Amino acid sequence: MRIAVLGAGAWGTALAISLSTHSNSSHQVTLWSRNADHAAELASRRINRRYFPDFPLPDSLQLTSALDAAIEEAELALIVVPVSGLRDTLRGIVACGKPVPVVWGCKGFEAQSAKMPHQVAEEEYAGVAPYGVLSGPSFAHEVGQGLPTAVTLASPDEDFARSVAAQLHSTRLRIYSCNDIVGVETGGAVKNVISIAAGISDGMQFGYNARAALITRGLAEMTRLGLKLGACMETFIGLTGAGDLILTCTGDLSRNRRVGLALAAGRSLPDILRELGHTAEGVHTAREVLRLGLQLNVEMPITKAVCSILHEGVPARLAVEALLNREPKKENY
Repeated sequence: MRIAVLGAGAWGTALAISLSTHSNSSHQVTLWSRNADHAAELASRRINRRYFPDFPLPDSLQLTSALDAAIEEAELALIVVPVSGLRDTLRGIVACGKPVPVVWGCKGFEAQSAKMPHQVAEEEYAGVAPYGVLSGPSFAHEVGQGLPTAVTLASPDEDFARSVAAQLHSTRLRIYSCNDIVGVETGGAVKNVISIAAGISDGMQFGYNARAALITRGLAEMTRLGLKLGACMETFIGLTGAGDLILTCTGDLSRNRRVGLALAAGRSLPDILRELGHTAEGVHTAREVLRLGLQLNVEMPITKAVCSILHEGVPARLAVEALLNREPKKENY
């Protein structure tokens, strides 16, 4: 299969390496960076020093900064840019005049509009070609390393999801398919916000009991919002719900969890993000998740606490105290 991976950050590079070297089939992969200097460096050094320095790029992997060249012969485009870049990337593909099927790997809601990625695609790509989302518990470092990983490909076109999942599936990257794109995207967005909260909890040394409670109630928060949006309950106990949530709340490779750890230590958000050097989607998504919850009358206390710390300057200790001092309620979703 000829595949264009659009976005040369850590996740895009990891997928490009995996599909080039760890697949059951021999895929022809082109990795696109919108920055010409970055693409030239990737081509000359055969390593992504900026975002993914631990793994050499396979000799078979092609590099380009020209979007039209990347998708010219592609049978599938994997869009692996932050949510903020999804709309422009889809518009760029349309402008190239090549109606290639697309699957995005970004997680979150669009800033200001609080729209999910598939809603952006409905506005920019409806009628052009089939589309879907790839999501699940998948640290880029482990995917690039070829360690076993399982993710889900969701699309409103179930035949498309099933077909592409089968073609990309390998012993190292297991890909399941479903049609609950709303549930998959809700899980991918909310888990990043809860991961920041988990980092704060761990940074304040609240212990394993607190972390388990936080993950469990975070799953309830995620599920409440997803069900209100029309998602299926089963999705939230699967890879893109509980699976991704557990990974990002407990794994040291989680950028969002690292943000929470640093906030608990009293670091300022600008300093944290500057040192991180990568996108931590939960920081930008938290406000949109909370706004959407308020619009739908969905109670989201953990998200509210995270937003107060991130965007209102409330010290982590005070936000946690307010969260813990809430009146106990019957446990439900």
